[in-house]
Amino acid sequence: MKLFLKYMVSIRCKMVVKSELEKMGLHSRTVELGEADIEEDISAEQWDALNKALKRSGIELMDNKKSILIEKIKNVIVEQVHYSDEPLEINFSVFLAERLNHDYTYLANLFSESQGITIEHFHIKHKIERIKELLVYDDLNITEIAYKLGYSSVAHLSNQFKKMTGLTPSFFKKLKDKKRGTLEDI
Repeated sequence: MKLFLKYMVSIRCKMVVKSELEKMGLHSRTVELGEADIEEDISAEQWDALNKALKRSGIELMDNKKSILIEKIKNVIVEQVHYSDEPLEINFSVFLAERLNHDYTYLANLFSESQGITIEHFHIKHKIERIKELLVYDDLNITEIAYKLGYSSVAHLSNQFKKMTGLTPSFFKKLKDKKRGTLEDI
């Protein structure tokens, strides 16, 4: 049985879901961002108990198809921006449509209607947070960061970063108190 989960944005969230499933005696085949595949079918009482346990950690079970699709969009973006080491070879809209097996226009309209921002803006916000993270760690230079995140140039990255944060990447890097958002808050 597939379970769909909201607010599941990190590896730590996956660990929480696995743990809660184990506590209830449920066996997971896989636990990924936004979904878990379990061996058993669960009753309404088990569903409620699991949902209650997960909510204590900020995760929720979902059963509405549109909400599930919106969460899948978010999870693809988080996965691609924060956990992929290779830049995309194709346009992100094509990648998303292929990955979710839906027309991009449908996905974009559904997402905007529900979230109040476009998929593109949500994607950019995550890229900016990833840039901040990479600048803080100081392992890559700005050219390497631009390549890693699929920017056409350092200038494009810098312009987008300044537009979103009000700071240049180099100025942000020099700040003593670097403000980064959590994935849950983006």
